[in-house]
Amino acid sequence: MDQKLNEEDVARLLANPSADTRAEIAGKIAGQHPALSTAQRKLAEDIFRLMVKDAEVRVREALSRQLKENPLVPNDVAVALARDVDSVALPMLQFSEVLTDEDLIEIVKAQSPEKQVAVARRAHVSAHLADALVDSHNEAAVASLVANEGAELTEAALQRVVDEFGSSEMVGKPLVERALLPVTVAERLMAKVSENLRQALAARPDMSPEMAANLLLQARELAVLGLADTDTDVAKLVDHLYRNNRLTPSIILRAVCMGDMTFFEWALAKLARIKLENARTLIHDAGKRGFEALFDKAGLPKAFFAAMRAAVDVSYEMEYDGGPNDRERFSRRMIERILTQYGDLGVEFETDDLEYLLAKMNQLPTTILNE
Repeated sequence: MDQKLNEEDVARLLANPSADTRAEIAGKIAGQHPALSTAQRKLAEDIFRLMVKDAEVRVREALSRQLKENPLVPNDVAVALARDVDSVALPMLQFSEVLTDEDLIEIVKAQSPEKQVAVARRAHVSAHLADALVDSHNEAAVASLVANEGAELTEAALQRVVDEFGSSEMVGKPLVERALLPVTVAERLMAKVSENLRQALAARPDMSPEMAANLLLQARELAVLGLADTDTDVAKLVDHLYRNNRLTPSIILRAVCMGDMTFFEWALAKLARIKLENARTLIHDAGKRGFEALFDKAGLPKAFFAAMRAAVDVSYEMEYDGGPNDRERFSRRMIERILTQYGDLGVEFETDDLEYLLAKMNQLPTTILNE
């Protein structure tokens, strides 16, 4: 269809000013707007201001469709269309760069859930605007927001999302898949999902609440240990776990049994409240008294000492070989050496399963281990 306004269009509008004709003319004027001279553009904008008040939604819809990506449209016209009924407003809210953050935040706070979703889908969403969307408590809008890689989401905002919607599949799936997800948010999400899964498992007739809690603790700790890639991430993760009372003896032992010495070192430094460099010196003290002193200062259960001491010693002798499932094989060899260490103490275990070992270690009398 010819999008240029001509004399025939004007004559037709005068002769038959129907809603269909007005809508067609609105679209043509809006489409030509960027190419008009300054004087013509001013006239066109005056026409826009009349048309945003047109009683027919079709007219305003046509105007919105044509102006949604026009960077020259006056702000008052863009705002009027963005505040209109959803069919008029949504294109402007998602695409118009003329709308300011202040315009959008006001609309997010006062307008419909559908409009909040449209704002969440914009090519760029500032951190300030993203906060307003999170505060809308609109599940669909938050799901669109976390799926939008152009949205600036602060760590605090993501934490609020996890707290409110961590159990929502609509929000959780794009959140998990988000390219940049702080390690602390990932761990919090893991805990949130696990809590909901725990409730479902506990409701099963064949599953006691204790069994469900233990299974989910195992799954969460294993998953958490795979979250941190860099030294900085490990430090943040350990600090986060500590502040949330989840830096447990079991996750620390899991880490060293999986060969994650960096997590182990950071964890003991955090629990002992000393610098990482000092903790490393004590852990790797050739005389072994340093590690014992650090272990005591960290307040770890005595039942875990022999296992952690053996794991540190074995870590000097083993390393990943780069083959398939090397982490699992490394862990298996590590546990075998730990079993030998406990055998030397006169403690017998019936299986070399790590979960079994962890459960039994918590039950060991300290008198045996102090002999």
